[in-house]
Amino acid sequence: MPTLKVNGKLGHFLAKPQPIKVVYGGRGSGKSIGLSDMAVWKMQTEKIDVYCLREFQESIQDSLHRTLGRSINERLELKGWDVQESKIISPFGNRTTYKGASRNTASIQGAEDYRLSIFSEAHQASEESLDRLLPTILRKEGAQCWFEANPQSSEDAFSQRFIVPYQQDLDSKGWYEDDLHFIVVVNWRDNPWWNEEQEMLRKHDFETMTRAKYDWIWEGKFNDSIENSLIQPEWFDACIDAHVKLGFKARGLKMASHDPSDTGADSKGYAMRQGSVVMDIQEMITGNVNEGAHWACGLANQHQVDAYTWDCDGLGAALAEQTSKAFESTGRQVAMFKGSEKPDFSDNIYEPSDGEPVSDRKKIGDVFKNKRAQYYGELRKRIYNTYLAVEEDERFRDESQLLSFSSDIKLLQKLRSEVCRMPIKPNSNGLLELYTKDTMRSKFNIASPNLGDSVMMLMRAPVQRQQTHYIPKPIQTYGRR
Repeated sequence: MPTLKVNGKLGHFLAKPQPIKVVYGGRGSGKSIGLSDMAVWKMQTEKIDVYCLREFQESIQDSLHRTLGRSINERLELKGWDVQESKIISPFGNRTTYKGASRNTASIQGAEDYRLSIFSEAHQASEESLDRLLPTILRKEGAQCWFEANPQSSEDAFSQRFIVPYQQDLDSKGWYEDDLHFIVVVNWRDNPWWNEEQEMLRKHDFETMTRAKYDWIWEGKFNDSIENSLIQPEWFDACIDAHVKLGFKARGLKMASHDPSDTGADSKGYAMRQGSVVMDIQEMITGNVNEGAHWACGLANQHQVDAYTWDCDGLGAALAEQTSKAFESTGRQVAMFKGSEKPDFSDNIYEPSDGEPVSDRKKIGDVFKNKRAQYYGELRKRIYNTYLAVEEDERFRDESQLLSFSSDIKLLQKLRSEVCRMPIKPNSNGLLELYTKDTMRSKFNIASPNLGDSVMMLMRAPVQRQQTHYIPKPIQTYGRR
C-alpha cells in the first residue's frame, strides 16, 4: 500500500463520494500535484483506469502525463509501473488515457467507461465540453470526475457552472457540497510544503502587482480584466457598499435604465440608482424585445423612479410608444438614449477625474467619440474617484462625484466582469472610443455588456423638474477639493 501525503483540504476531497468534485485556487497551492498523486493512489489501490482531459491538447506534453509519472517515480515511489511515452500502465493492467476535448467533443463520451476522469485546467473548458461530459460520467455507478482549475473570468463556462452559483459558501467557508458536488478552494497558504523561495516570489508579486492581478494569480479570484480595459477590478471592488464605508446615503432622484435585446443569446438589462448609490441591477434572459420593455418599465414603476431611459440604438428605437404608455400619467421623465450620437455638450470643457492629466483644456467633443464613450467615461471617473476615497483616504466633500454599488445586488459579480472587461478601442484621432457589442463578441469573445450599458446610461442625469421630453443637464465633473 503506497503512502499518500496531501494537504488537508485535498484529503477531504479524496474522501468525498460525490460524482463531481472540483478543486480551484491560485499559484503554489499544489492542486495539480495533489490530484495526480491521488489519481495514481486510486489506480494502485482500486485497480481503475483514469481518463485525463484538457480542453486543448496538441500533444501528450500538454497533458497530465508528466505529472502522473513523477507521482509514480518520485512521490509515491511505486515499483513495476510502465511509464511510456503516451500512456501509463500499472502492474495490474489498468492505464491512463489522454484526450483534448476541443478537437472532438464527441470523444468525451468515452469517459462513460471510466470510474475516474480528471479535467485539468478546467477553466478553459467550453460550455459544450461540460455539457457533454457531465451527463456521461453519471452513467457508470460510482464514477467520479475531478476538475482542477485556476479561475479566469467569472463569465467563463467553468466559473458559471461551478463557482458563481455557490460563491457565498466558497467565499465564507472555502468549500461547498451537495449530493452532486464537492467544491473546494485551495491556495498557497494551504500547502504544507510551502518554501521560502515561493514565499519570496509571492511577497514580490504582492508588492509590485495590482491587487486584482495578485488576487487572481495567488488567491484564485476571478480575472475580470483585460489589456487596455476602461475600469480596473480593484476600482470596482472599492465601490461595493462605498456609501457605507464613506458615510453617505442613497438620496435624491431615483433613475432607472434599460438595455433591450430580442430573443437570442443576449440578456436584457435593468439598473436603478438613487443619488450616488446603485440600488438594483437585474437581467431578463428570455422573451422578445417588447416583453423585455414591459418587464423593465414594470420594475421602474415598482421602484417609483423619477426618470427612466433606454437604449434606442437598434431594436430599442421601436419601443417609444410602448414605453410612453407604460408611464402615462405617472409624471416620470422618459428619455431615449442613443449612444452612437455625438457627445452631449460637446463644446464644453472636459475636466478629467482627479489623478488624470489635464490635456490642455480639451472640449468634451475632443475627448469622446460618442455618447456611449462619454458616459462610460463618466462611469469610470466616478468609480475611480470612489477608489481614491476608499483605498487612499482621499476625501471628497460632495458624494455626487462618487458611486456606490449595494452589496445586496445579486448580479454584482456579473456587472464587475462586464465593466472591467470593457476594452478601449484605438482611435486615430485620439478620441475615447469603445468597441461595439458585436465586435466585442467576435474579436474578444466577450458577451454583450447589457448590465454594464444599463449602469452607464444612469450616468446621464436628468434635470430635477417635470417635463415631457428629456433635457440633460450639463455634465458635472469633480476633482479633489
